Amino acid sequence: MRITNKIIQRNNLSNINTNKIYQDKLSTQMSTQKKINRPSDDPVVAIRALRLRSSVTEVTQYYSKNIPDAESWLNVTEDALNNLTDILTDMISQCTKGSNGDLTSSDREIILEQLKALSEEVYSTGDADYAGRYVFTGYRTDTSLSFTEEQTLRYDITEQIDNTALESMTKVNMGDLLNINSGNYNNMNVTENDISSVEVYRIQLSYDDCYSGADAAPSISFQVLDRATGQYNWETWDAAGGEITIMHASDKNPDPYTQAANDPDAVIYVPETGELLLGSNRHETLMAVKDDGTTVANEGEIRVSYQKENWEKGDLRPEHYFYCQADGITYNADYLTGNAVRQDIEYDVGFNQTIKVNSTADECFQHGIGRDVDDLVNSLQEVIDIETLITDLEKLQETAVGADAEKLQTQLDAANKALALSKDKCQKLFEKGITVFQGYLDDANLCITNCGTRSSKLELIDNRMKNQKTTFETLKSENEDIDITEVVIQLTSAELTYEAALMATGKVVQTSLLNFI
Repeated sequence: MRITNKIIQRNNLSNINTNKIYQDKLSTQMSTQKKINRPSDDPVVAIRALRLRSSVTEVTQYYSKNIPDAESWLNVTEDALNNLTDILTDMISQCTKGSNGDLTSSDREIILEQLKALSEEVYSTGDADYAGRYVFTGYRTDTSLSFTEEQTLRYDITEQIDNTALESMTKVNMGDLLNINSGNYNNMNVTENDISSVEVYRIQLSYDDCYSGADAAPSISFQVLDRATGQYNWETWDAAGGEITIMHASDKNPDPYTQAANDPDAVIYVPETGELLLGSNRHETLMAVKDDGTTVANEGEIRVSYQKENWEKGDLRPEHYFYCQADGITYNADYLTGNAVRQDIEYDVGFNQTIKVNSTADECFQHGIGRDVDDLVNSLQEVIDIETLITDLEKLQETAVGADAEKLQTQLDAANKALALSKDKCQKLFEKGITVFQGYLDDANLCITNCGTRSSKLELIDNRMKNQKTTFETLKSENEDIDITEVVIQLTSAELTYEAALMATGKVVQTSLLNFI
């Protein structure tokens, strides 16, 4: 094949163009500091880049967003729980003081005020939030744990308890003793015989001031074994069937506590105090309700249903705790099916790895805390009121004569008897309170431990994600980014080659012209 000058010229121009394209590619790499500008430049690098970029984006989401969010949530939760433990520790301290039988009236006043303040603080602590989301309310992060203002809304509530919720209590019956004052003592006929105390079994509901209208429908349901079939069937005591009697705290002769103590088959609902009082036979029946442990179902469950309509600021919202209905909405329907799932909030913090960040209210902010404080406060107030009455009667007695003096002495005897019974009841309640509040403190400490465990786990994940982020970014850089030194060398070489090609092309053109001449 004959190689002409024209062919040489054409080849040189083609090489110059190729070299120029290569120079342009190197210049682009210098400008962008990337190996490729489009996938077709190097499909292998492009595919690997897509994978590495996706991994870097995912790790960055975990490391820069999810993990810090989870950490903040856990920190808010732990701070609130620490506040709760401080409050419960103070309550235990007050119970220890209150269990002392040698307290003065001023001592009781101080303890009373301390308990009231601590009680108000407990549930406000439970309204802790992170970025506007309440941390103890499960999936309902937009709803506060407690009511933020007074509200009237009828809730039909079903509490699911077992026989450990049944307890005995002491009630001191004082008749009209505390109604005596300097203006009416002559007309009040209160003697020692009118003062008594009774022991009664009860179920204390999570709320007081419950609904007491004509359509109030309290009920107790539990499972009874049918020995003929071996199956458990639900049995219900309610007002409609006559098993439950609705009485009021103000009822006298008899009062609801005496009625329950004297009638073994009584089930008395006291809506003002939120109590179901049980006669001995009814108590024995419910104490026999136990889980047989043979199936997943809990045969020991006791369901107590009632209504509450008037809510005060600070009352816990029932939708965070119970199966309930209000304003046509049903909350926690799965609680009655045995398939209830805990409302755990989990964050994706790693590849196929999640971590739970929340503690739910029923784990630490139980209704019993406030209800037990109420019992202590009421018992203290009762003792204080009797002591005040005795002081007033003694002052009146200093100037009284004849029949007035005798009347006052009779009333003083009754008051002193009531004081002895109330002091004994109060002391026992405070002694019991030490154990009860220690139980609540143990629950709170368990939540703190779980929270700390999650934080420690999250810290390990955080370190791992940091290392993985660095690794993926290094791999991404090695895959995509150019070696500046190498590209500079290649570009310099390409420029020299380009200049040489131009010179060679010029010589070929000159030769072709001479031949033509």
